[in-house]
Amino acid sequence: MRENTALNKSVGIWIRVSTDDQAKGESPEHHEDRARSYAKSRGWQVKEMYDLAGQSGKAVMQHPEAKRMMKDIEHGHITGLVFSKLARLSRNRRELEDFSEFFKKHNADLISLSEAIDTSTAGGRMFFHLLGVFAQWEREEITERVNASVLTRAKLGKSINGTSPYGYAWKDRKLIIKPEEAAIRRKAYELFLQYRRKGQVAKELNAAGYRTRNGNLWRDTSILRILDESSAKGVYVFNTMRLTGTWQTELKPESEWGRAECPPIVSEDLWNQVNRIIEEQLKAWKKPGKPPVHLFSGLAHCSCGHKMYVAANTPKYFCRKCRNKIAIVDLENIVREELKMFFGQSERVAGHLQEANRNLTEKSALLGTHQREIVKVREEMHQTHQLYLHKQISGDGFRDFYTPAEERLNQLVTELPKLEAEVDLLKVNKLSADDVLHESRSLDKQWPTMSIMDKRKVVEALIEKIVISDGAIDITYSHLPTSIEQCKNQQRLGPG
Repeated sequence: MRENTALNKSVGIWIRVSTDDQAKGESPEHHEDRARSYAKSRGWQVKEMYDLAGQSGKAVMQHPEAKRMMKDIEHGHITGLVFSKLARLSRNRRELEDFSEFFKKHNADLISLSEAIDTSTAGGRMFFHLLGVFAQWEREEITERVNASVLTRAKLGKSINGTSPYGYAWKDRKLIIKPEEAAIRRKAYELFLQYRRKGQVAKELNAAGYRTRNGNLWRDTSILRILDESSAKGVYVFNTMRLTGTWQTELKPESEWGRAECPPIVSEDLWNQVNRIIEEQLKAWKKPGKPPVHLFSGLAHCSCGHKMYVAANTPKYFCRKCRNKIAIVDLENIVREELKMFFGQSERVAGHLQEANRNLTEKSALLGTHQREIVKVREEMHQTHQLYLHKQISGDGFRDFYTPAEERLNQLVTELPKLEAEVDLLKVNKLSADDVLHESRSLDKQWPTMSIMDKRKVVEALIEKIVISDGAIDITYSHLPTSIEQCKNQQRLGPG
């Protein structure tokens, strides 16, 4: 058991208050005073201040002050970090998880005052981790509801997000040809028949001075998108794919697809000829997929210290060293029973979720700032171009000013849809805390119908390790209260 609650514990104070927050009266001094008062009440010694005033919460781990703080944790100079609320630590879910793992690795604590989460206490460690689990469920449920709206629009043949395929534009709810893009797209089909290489088509278009809609150089991936997209032959098919992971997608059922007729850019024969070649090339290069992931892969260990595996066509986890084994179904049933204990304090969890819902206003403000920055950079680029046209700056001067601005504009434009999607997901029928709590309480009922990947997300979030010995198992939970850690919840098993 760790001793981080001892008197004279050395802590740091983390201050990150944006300019907008300061305008609303949230001064860094106020946050510092609050943190110092809390530390004093716990008998802790404040050793360091980490000031990130004005820094965006989107990504903070590379900030010099964040790096200094992490070095102080690594060296034991401080063993805890006090901040006003989780959103002040970071607004990036991935970074929050990384911070949590980092502090856990170095036996240090995170103390969030607004959410009343103090990982120097057993309950605090549990609720910090649960907050991330519930937030993940909330996002997935909102996504499902957004997808239902998308499906309705797709069946009506309406645009999903207002974007049009390359070579077209939306006008009066119909797709019309955009001549300057259509000519380039038609050229791409002709070049592909000549070279049969997407990369070579990109080189030829770039060498001719052609660029993508965003002004970027053509690449083989962007060439593939305009070649295999069906609008070129007169039928725009959309809402066909869904995300299944960070980089993975899968094809939706055809009943969910949307279709809109449009003027063709190339003949159907030409489109079919090009896409037959692409299909043949993909088959030639396609690699076999990864084997299915078992629910407790990487988490199940034998009492001898070795990991346990599921061999092909067997229903058991198996230790290759000592021949210990347990039936897959038995292990899943035991873990399913144990997970019920994580959902017993609904009032505090509800409070955490209500606090998280306040992010919508701040996220909308960030989106507005981002949009204004795009307008500002474009105006600066236009002014630089005008100076060059009127020979008020040289070609070298134009390049020195214009190129960095163009790079920044591309970065802003690339990021814009992500921000818009985040705001949309928060706006569309937000889940209440009661909804999420209802889902968590019915986990046992949902479990049999959940996919293996959804079960895996829950297991990875809550369980660190499962040790299987002869007739008993030992489950180690992430951020589990000390009283439960002492018990370890050993259970007798049935016949393996």
